[in-house]
Amino acid sequence: MANKTFSLAIRHGCATLFAMKNLSHDLATLLITAWVGSLWAVGYLAVPVLFYAQPDKQLAGMLAGQMFSLVAYLGMVCGMYLLIHRFSVSGRESFRHAIFWTVAAMLLISLVLQFGIQTIMSDLKLQALPLDVMHSAFADRFKMLHGISSIIYLIQSLLGMYLVIKTRRV
Repeated sequence: MANKTFSLAIRHGCATLFAMKNLSHDLATLLITAWVGSLWAVGYLAVPVLFYAQPDKQLAGMLAGQMFSLVAYLGMVCGMYLLIHRFSVSGRESFRHAIFWTVAAMLLISLVLQFGIQTIMSDLKLQALPLDVMHSAFADRFKMLHGISSIIYLIQSLLGMYLVIKTRRV
């Protein structure tokens, strides 16, 4: 009887560990979906519609900036979890996998966009007041930074596409 109880406890413990491993993997899959989906939905659907539908371009820009900030913070949370998850699954071997470096690059891009380029662009908007930044002496610099951030965002979106495709096969 004691042997049977011990055997059941071992099986239950193994099943629990297996379920927890699946849970962390499933969470990683959901976070990739949320992160990459938000990049695409905001950058290539919501913001273009916003600028098309909103006659006040300054308001549209402010709302777009808030959406991009939310995407960046979501990316930071997802990226950190995904890096920790990959390292916990593969240990030092994770440094040899393209998925690890893709997530790291995407996380770095989120940080650069949010705390680098977006901060500078916000400062330019404040310096331009009471004018709209696009009608100020800072317009050329703002346009240049906007172009750079758009290219970096596109790179991040393409890395996200790669991540979705690669993790589907793992």
